[in-house]
Amino acid sequence: MKQVRRTLPRLLRLLALTALVGTGAAQAQANDYAEITQLLKAGKASEALSKADQRLSANPRDPQLRFLKGVAQADSGKPADAVATFTKLTEEYPELPEPYNNLAVLYANQNQLDKARTALEMAIRTNPSYATAHENLGDIYAKLASQAYNKALQLDAANATSLKPKLALIRELFSADTAKGTKPVAAAPAAAVIATQRPAPAATAAPAPTPAPAAAPVAPAASPAAAPSAAPDAVKQEAAKDSKEVAAAVQAWAAAWAAKDMKGYLSAYGKEFNPPGRQTRAAWEKEREARIVGKSKITVQVSDLNVSVNGNKATARFRQAYSADSLNVSSRKTLDLVETNGRWLIVREATGG
Repeated sequence: MKQVRRTLPRLLRLLALTALVGTGAAQAQANDYAEITQLLKAGKASEALSKADQRLSANPRDPQLRFLKGVAQADSGKPADAVATFTKLTEEYPELPEPYNNLAVLYANQNQLDKARTALEMAIRTNPSYATAHENLGDIYAKLASQAYNKALQLDAANATSLKPKLALIRELFSADTAKGTKPVAAAPAAAVIATQRPAPAATAAPAPTPAPAAAPVAPAASPAAAPSAAPDAVKQEAAKDSKEVAAAVQAWAAAWAAKDMKGYLSAYGKEFNPPGRQTRAAWEKEREARIVGKSKITVQVSDLNVSVNGNKATARFRQAYSADSLNVSSRKTLDLVETNGRWLIVREATGG
């Protein structure tokens, strides 16, 4: 178990979660989350666990409190209890990828790499754009590959020439992470992240050009010389137009999602969009429809939207507040879009950052 903890330090990053609290959480609840989180960061896992149990007696179904309880159980040396807590969360809130990630941490620490892999694959199926789960899964695959190479080397030493360089590469990968001293950190409530948002800086007006002296004669070539200054203005106007169109495309995507308009939602994704893992596009669309249409009510709000355009490519970064039935989730979202036949279509999406 110690070897797995040493060789998979990046996997422990998933304890730093911020996406389980909705923007409508009461201030008292946010204070509870913050208090428990601070206890965990201070290494007072037992006190954090006691506090979480105390708050859960009044709100037994609160997913964030239960999540923090699972973290406290893991930090208190109660992995079996933590597994039970996170497993129950995955059953009751299958839309959340974070509990699956935490199960992967616990399984990896117990050297149950197949279980860790399965948990991470479920996290990715739940949220295809959850980058942390993709990175963690890569670590698991690398560790599994290391075990397979070692086994092959034991069975056939004649293959040492081809196997040892592969093993060396994997060891170098994990030893580099170990040198960085990555440590697990406790979960922080999303409300704290939301509170630190800053408004986008106001655009700075361009300085007015210095007028030419009144007595200066106007040369015949003056008119052609003025043309270049018009070109940048046209470029700026075109970029501003593109930015508005990208923002409108993002809002339309969110509106279609909230309205459970599957035709509008799926048409927002371009042909270049690749579903995660080994899913086909058809399987991904079918799964998304099952998850969206099955909800009685969905709300998707986009705020703090920032768009950058480069030719026919654009990136939109924003905060997404998602509400479905009794679940509220707030997180950062990034969409990469490409202009195709006059429409801006999503080719990649990622959560976090």
